[in-house]
Amino acid sequence: MDVVAIGETLVSLTPSANGFMRHAESFRPKVAGAETNTLIGLSRLGHETGWISRLGDDELGAKILTTVRGERVDTSNVTLDRQHQTGMFFKEMIHGGEVRVHYYRKGSAASHLEADDLDEDYIANARFLYISGITPALSESCKTVIMKAISIAKEHDTKVVFDPNVRKKLWSEEEARETLLAISKRADIILPGIAEGAFLFGTTDDKEIAQSFLNLDDVSCVVVKRGEKGAYYNTIEGAGEVDGFHVKNVIDPVGAGDGFAAGFLSGLLDHLSVEKAVKRACAVGAMVTTIPGDFEGLPDRARLEQFMSSDQREDVER
Repeated sequence: MDVVAIGETLVSLTPSANGFMRHAESFRPKVAGAETNTLIGLSRLGHETGWISRLGDDELGAKILTTVRGERVDTSNVTLDRQHQTGMFFKEMIHGGEVRVHYYRKGSAASHLEADDLDEDYIANARFLYISGITPALSESCKTVIMKAISIAKEHDTKVVFDPNVRKKLWSEEEARETLLAISKRADIILPGIAEGAFLFGTTDDKEIAQSFLNLDDVSCVVVKRGEKGAYYNTIEGAGEVDGFHVKNVIDPVGAGDGFAAGFLSGLLDHLSVEKAVKRACAVGAMVTTIPGDFEGLPDRARLEQFMSSDQREDVER
């Protein structure tokens, strides 16, 4: 595999009309998960990806498995759990672009991931191990899984890519900060947002955030996401800023960061410079926001190239 990821994917229920959920009369079920969003994005761009997780042996689990497998992501390391159900959440789209997420995932099958679920060879033979800060927040066993996976990756020279992805609803701020910093110290590449940098280091300055991560033990590359303003990157070889891509109408911002990660890793897999990989990341992240759903807006390679070409971008956006 080019990229292997560990994490929970859920069924997202979104009201058919925007507004407060109390007024909803029907909901649209969709598949959503930070790690699988990134894997699907990479798969659509032509890379080989694999997913490690647990799903309930139920209809929601079947929906997720069918969807992810249909996007050409390898699911051979996904366990079906007959004892615990698949998690879900509601995504409330308020007028004016406000989005609120309500989780119903406590005790889910994925939260019962265990270290024995890991296949060492599966991780060892991948070029990148991609993890987010969501998985260790699910349970103590999930935290153990992530730490073991990192150890396996380090032992076999698989690069560890980490998106802190802070989810304050899932754990205490103290535990989150301690755990995310512990993981960051062992990561090779870190992809934080401004909010995550503020949470971990108390600053919203992108350069200070990047340097704070680079001061940690194993980190060699940090890319700070700045939304529509683009991104700032800093590596042991140099630093720079990349402008973002403007889109006329942001329909659904959820999943943009996962798309960013897919674009960036795709660039590295294609042996682009860090600057060009970040540019690709900004493009994919922008494209995700133009279509409802967490992964539906992820492009294939031809569509991405059109979008990144200024003379074609108008056709892609409308």
